[in-house]
Amino acid sequence: MAETWNKKEREKKKKQIKKDKAEKRLERKENSKNNTDPESMYAYLDENGNLSSKPPDPRKRIIVKVEDIEIGVPKQEPINPEDLIRKGIITFFNYDKGYGFIKDLETQDSVFVHANSLSEPVKENNKVSFEVEMGPKGANAINVKLVK
Repeated sequence: MAETWNKKEREKKKKQIKKDKAEKRLERKENSKNNTDPESMYAYLDENGNLSSKPPDPRKRIIVKVEDIEIGVPKQEPINPEDLIRKGIITFFNYDKGYGFIKDLETQDSVFVHANSLSEPVKENNKVSFEVEMGPKGANAINVKLVK
């Protein structure tokens, strides 16, 4: 039987691959005998989180206190009750319907006010002090008092 050129080429490639594998195997065996010290097997993380073969520089070390680590939402500082009290002017109030609006002097926002939140009767353009509470439809004024 006659061998084709393609078949000869495939056999040459197989022999070359076997030869390459044998050389690599010998090279790995020689290198494993030379590198018996455990230092060559260590891997370190540098300051950027990348793997390296050199230990990190101790001068670049950052010390983190366990108390400073916050997991989740940071703790909220207590709110000063005086910060919640705002001043404003009644821009509209309808006693028949029982509601009106206050223009906040600090933020210039219009805040809804219900008649149940009033401590005394008010008129339009009266100066008042109030607290803001978030309701289902937005900001509501509560504890509304006249300012003299």
